[in-house]
Amino acid sequence: MEGVVGEGASVASPVAQWGHDAWRMYQYYLDKTTPHTIYRWIGSLVIVAIYCWRVYYVQGFYIVSYGLGIYLLNLLIGFLSPLVDPELEPSDGPLLPTKGSDEFKPFIRRLPEFKFWYSFTKAFCIAFVMTFFSMFDVPVFWPILLCYWIVLFALTMRRQIAHMIKYKYIPFNIGKQKYVGKKASASSCGSRGD
Repeated sequence: MEGVVGEGASVASPVAQWGHDAWRMYQYYLDKTTPHTIYRWIGSLVIVAIYCWRVYYVQGFYIVSYGLGIYLLNLLIGFLSPLVDPELEPSDGPLLPTKGSDEFKPFIRRLPEFKFWYSFTKAFCIAFVMTFFSMFDVPVFWPILLCYWIVLFALTMRRQIAHMIKYKYIPFNIGKQKYVGKKASASSCGSRGD
C-alpha cells in the first residue's frame, strides 16, 4: 500500500516541483525589482504604451479599457489614502496632525507604492491578454464611457483632495527634510570673525 502512495506522489511531484520552482524564481526577480522604483515604472509605462497601441490598432475593447480605468482609479484612491482614516475609525485623539503643534506622524499609505505598481502593471497585462479574445469586445459608444470616466475621476479626486485638506496630509514624499538652521547660523558666525 505504501508503494502505491509513493508512486502516485512521485508522478505528481515533478509537476508540482516545477510549478513551485517557477513561482520561486518569479518571486525572486520580483523582489529584486523592489528598490528600482524608476525602472519599474518605466517598464510599466512601456506596457501601458503597448496596451494603448493594441486598443488603437484593433479599434475596440473599449469596455475592457473602461473597466481598467475604474480599477486604476480604485488603486489610486488606495494609494492616496492614509492607512488609518480618521473619518472611518474614530479614536481617542486625532491620528493625523491637524495643527502645527501636533506631533509629527509619518504618512503611511493604505496601498504601498510597490503593491500599487504591481497591481497597476498586472491589470494592464490582464487587459492586454483580454484584447485577444473577441468575447470581450462589446460594441459600445466609447465617447460616452470616456466622459463618464472623466466625471467619475473628477468627483473622486475632488473628494480625496478635500479629505487631504481637512486632515492636512500630503501623500507624497518630496525628499528628506533637512534642517538648515545650524548651517545658516554657523556661516554667519564665521563671517563675523573675519
